[in-house]
Amino acid sequence: MTIATLRSAFLAAFLAFIALHGAGPTADKSRYTLFNPTPTSLLRDLSTDRPDQTESPYTVDAGHWQLEMDFINYTFDRNAGTRTAAFNIAPINLKLGLTDRADLQFIFDNYSRERVRTAGVTTTTRDWGDLTLRLKINFWGNDGGDTAFALMPFVKLPLRLGDAGNDLVEGGLIVPLAFNLPHGCGLGVMTELDWLADDTGRHRRANWLNSVTVSRDLTKKLGGYVELVASITNERGAPWICQIDLGLTYAVFENVQLDAGCNIGLTRAAPDLQPFLGLSVRY
Repeated sequence: MTIATLRSAFLAAFLAFIALHGAGPTADKSRYTLFNPTPTSLLRDLSTDRPDQTESPYTVDAGHWQLEMDFINYTFDRNAGTRTAAFNIAPINLKLGLTDRADLQFIFDNYSRERVRTAGVTTTTRDWGDLTLRLKINFWGNDGGDTAFALMPFVKLPLRLGDAGNDLVEGGLIVPLAFNLPHGCGLGVMTELDWLADDTGRHRRANWLNSVTVSRDLTKKLGGYVELVASITNERGAPWICQIDLGLTYAVFENVQLDAGCNIGLTRAAPDLQPFLGLSVRY
């Protein structure tokens, strides 16, 4: 079965489900905008795109900012005699609520360093990352109902501040869907199609990523999740990547959340371990 067949089957089932499940009743906050912010008394519960890889369909309330970041994340991988160790310091996602149903996101990878050792030779690269712009548009479920759905187109803009990166514009579309389940549980599914440059930089390839995450409230402030993520490209001979992700979130205050977790590779092409520690703040 080809990637095109898999993608078509998944999207057909996904869209069929959407057609059968509408949103429940929602509060009308449509009059609030970037220049007429939503009153703090009407803010929806804090919802973040981190720490799991499955994005949230919920947007930041109009006229408010939300900062999501890793304090640090680390990647370790050992494969076919090559050992890779990398860390990224304080990558951020800064969100701005434009309307009640849309927010604009500025993602900056910040400083990273990667060290690769193979055949006794070590190579180190340093980079300040690129800028990614994302626009999240919620179609239903922002303020009520058992499901929520959004579309999130994005574009990566090269900043050329370091050794890594391909210095090319890339983009794609993210499609997240969330379900509120009984007993403090939640289910999130996401499909993402990326249009990326190949290793030569002269051609483009499609990368298709799918994920499913299950979360549960463990206490009033503490939550946990388990997630499965898989991605594949249409490039000939490219390996399949699959990870299982585990993590915890802790609500310090109504608008402040800490998180920690680890992404674990299940296939040879996936990184072996990716531990992280992060923070989300809304204001």
